[in-house]
Amino acid sequence: MARVLALEPYYGGSHQAFLDGYRRRSRHAIDLLTMSARKWKWRMRGAALFLHDELRVHKRPFDILLVSDFLDLAALMGMAPRLPPETATVAYFHENQLTYPVPSEQDRDYQIGFTNITTCLAADRVLFNSRHHRDSFLGAARALLGRMPDYVPRRAVETIARRSQVVPVGVELADIDAQRPAAEARSGPLTVLWNHRWEYDKGAEEFFDVMCELQAEGYDFRLAVTGQQFRTAPAVFEAARRALAPRIRRFGYVEGRGEYCRLLLESDLVVSTAEQEFFGISVVEAVYAGCVPVLPNRLSYPELLPESRHAQCLYEGRDGLKARLVRWLEHPEQARALNPSADVARFGWEHVAPMLDDVIDQVSEARREDGHG
Repeated sequence: MARVLALEPYYGGSHQAFLDGYRRRSRHAIDLLTMSARKWKWRMRGAALFLHDELRVHKRPFDILLVSDFLDLAALMGMAPRLPPETATVAYFHENQLTYPVPSEQDRDYQIGFTNITTCLAADRVLFNSRHHRDSFLGAARALLGRMPDYVPRRAVETIARRSQVVPVGVELADIDAQRPAAEARSGPLTVLWNHRWEYDKGAEEFFDVMCELQAEGYDFRLAVTGQQFRTAPAVFEAARRALAPRIRRFGYVEGRGEYCRLLLESDLVVSTAEQEFFGISVVEAVYAGCVPVLPNRLSYPELLPESRHAQCLYEGRDGLKARLVRWLEHPEQARALNPSADVARFGWEHVAPMLDDVIDQVSEARREDGHG
C-alpha cells in the first residue's frame, strides 16, 4: 500500500468530489493538503508558495504526490524542502488553460498555460480525464511553444505525451441508485433536462433557441434547467425562464444531492450544447439515471457512449440538435424504452478507483526500479 499526499489548491466542486471519492475507495492511504476553492488565478500563481511552507511542517510520510492542474508543480519541486528521492509525482488534469474557452483569445493568460506545460514536465505521470482533453492539450501546447521566437524546446510535447494516459473521472453513481425507489415514474410529455454550469461556454443560447422554436411549433414537453450558478448568469437564462414558462418543471440550482438525483431519474432527455467539455460528469449522471443523451458529436462526448449509440444520440450542428429532439418528442415511448444506464456504468468509482490505484502502483514501481526505493 502506497502513502499518497494529495495537494489541491482549489478544493471545491469537481476537484473536491474527485479527491473525496477516490480517497474513500482507494486501496492506498491518502492524506489531503488543500486550499479553499476561490480566486483560481491566484491559486495557480501562488499555491506552490503556500504549499511549500506546509510541506516543511507536514509530519506524515508519503511516497506519492498527487496534484491537480491548478498547482505549479515545477515551482513546488524547485522549492520543495528536500523531498525524499523516491517520491513520485502524479498530476491529474481536470481542465487546462490552453484550450479552456475564453470570451476572446486576447483574454487568455498564456503564462498560466505555460504553468500547465511545466507541471506536466515536472510530473512522473500525467492523467487526463478524456482522450479529447489529452489530444487538444498536446496540440495547443505544441502550437504555443511554436510561437516562441527562438530557443524552442524540441521534445517538450513528446515528453508530455509519453508520460500521459487517460483515466476518466469517477462519478458517484451509487447516489442515483439510492434515490430510485423515491423517484416518480416517468409519464406524460417528455422532460428535457439541461444540467450544466450557467456560463457562456455551455452554449445555453442555442439550447433555449431550439426549445423556443419547438414550443412555437406545438411540440409538447416539459423543461428542467439546473446546474451550478455564479454571481451573474448569462442574460439568456432569465429570458428563457419567461419565454418557456408554460413548459418549465424546474428552473434553478438544486441544493440537495438527493433531490438532484431524483430530478435526473424523473427526466427523459439530457441535452448538451456545450462549446467546451473535457469530460462531462453531469451528462454521465443523467444518462445513468436513464435519460437519453442528445449530445454534439465533438469534444469528449463520443467517448462517453459506446459507438452503437452514436447514431441515435449524437448530433451535428443546430439543425441536427432540433431533428434529434423532434425524433424523441414524436416517439416518447421509444425514448423511455431505451434505458441507457449501462452505457456509462464504467464511470462509477468502483471501476475508476482501481484504475487510479494501478497508476499509483506503476509510478511507485518505476521509482524503485530507478534505484530510488
